Amino acid sequence: MDMPKPGPEHAKLMRFAGHWAGDEVLAPSPWGPGGPASGATTMRVGLDGMALLQDYEETKDGAVVFHGHGVFVIDPHGSDVLWWWFDSMGFPPDGPARGRWDGDVLLFEKTTPMGEGRYRYEFFGDRYTFAMSNRFPGQSDFTEMMRGDYARTA
Repeated sequence: MDMPKPGPEHAKLMRFAGHWAGDEVLAPSPWGPGGPASGATTMRVGLDGMALLQDYEETKDGAVVFHGHGVFVIDPHGSDVLWWWFDSMGFPPDGPARGRWDGDVLLFEKTTPMGEGRYRYEFFGDRYTFAMSNRFPGQSDFTEMMRGDYARTA
């Protein structure tokens, strides 16, 4: 049996490989008052090109306040992108967010006991934007919790 090889969907995802930094805006939430922040992300190709590995750090008011680690893979039974997220809040992932490309926009959705999430990556070559919206139990609408605009630094 031959080992699977990365395909066109992997290549599209791997465009995010590199170092990125940018400004963010956080909405007030149960975890803090919101406001301006900055984020830095390193995304690297892993597992023989079958995964994109993400390390993230957020700085607010001059101090690092949050770390995250993501793992992106292509669903072997289709072209969806699966994204597992671990962070310094300590909540274990209930499973991956499932995403699909629409041109250069990668849209993810996820439902957990804590609520629903929508995540949007929009790729512009040497820039990307990321927005996260949540709908917590009892809410009728999604609320944008965070938006960032990042530029490639390396």
